[in-house]
Amino acid sequence: MDPMMNPHQNRQSFGRRATSAFTRLLVTLLILGLGGAVAFLLSQLNARTFTLTQENGQLVVMKGRMLPTGAVPYRPGDARLADAYAPIPLEGRDVSSLVEQKFTERDELDRALFPVLEGLARPKVQSDDPALLEKGLYYLRRVELLSGLTEEQRRTLETMKADVAFFQARQKLEEARRDVTEALTQLKLAAESRNRNTQRANQMLTEVGPAAQALEKALRAVDASLAEPGSSPAPTETPVVPPPAPEGQQTAPPPQQGVRTTDSETQQRPSGAGQPGAGPAR
Repeated sequence: MDPMMNPHQNRQSFGRRATSAFTRLLVTLLILGLGGAVAFLLSQLNARTFTLTQENGQLVVMKGRMLPTGAVPYRPGDARLADAYAPIPLEGRDVSSLVEQKFTERDELDRALFPVLEGLARPKVQSDDPALLEKGLYYLRRVELLSGLTEEQRRTLETMKADVAFFQARQKLEEARRDVTEALTQLKLAAESRNRNTQRANQMLTEVGPAAQALEKALRAVDASLAEPGSSPAPTETPVVPPPAPEGQQTAPPPQQGVRTTDSETQQRPSGAGQPGAGPAR
């Protein structure tokens, strides 16, 4: 073998080794880059994924982390959305089918949450108990915040809101009836005593009393008809508060039921005075 060929062969051997090492480095970097890209894509996909879990009798909305796996409770930055996706008390409801699902969009999550919130709200908004009604309104407000509902779900929501409007109106009318009764009682008390407001109390009883009594009677009749659907309400006797007489005069007390009056008493009594249900002259 020619000893002059050794340096040339050594250079060729070194070049082949360098090329092979560089190739392996490129392949390694390519594999690492592809692996990083796959991990990044999986992290993005997981970060957009919603799941539901059951914890301590509540349905908790979970949102994926910016990692290939794992999730944390969903806490949106918007305060209104935070209320919409807050943990939902299940009250014994079976949600095992929802716990097994994954939602890649928030609209899908909204459609899945609607039956749960609707089932919690419906019996409460139809209750006469103010505490239950208020709790039902809370769930109904949460449903309104869900933007991804279907058209059918939105129609159901509108129907529930209409039902709530009726029960709220009925409750407010009942409160108004009690307030009117209390106001008339207070005015009568102020008119019967001698104070700086006696004259104004007399004037209010004269002008407002008949209309207030008519309103109270109508509300009582409506309450009776709603309490017994299908039957006409029995007439209710509403006590009439006559306007107090001017100072120095006394009004004759109304005759008691069951006491007969003589003809002479009838002739002496002014027309319309003391008859049950007679109101003050307009």
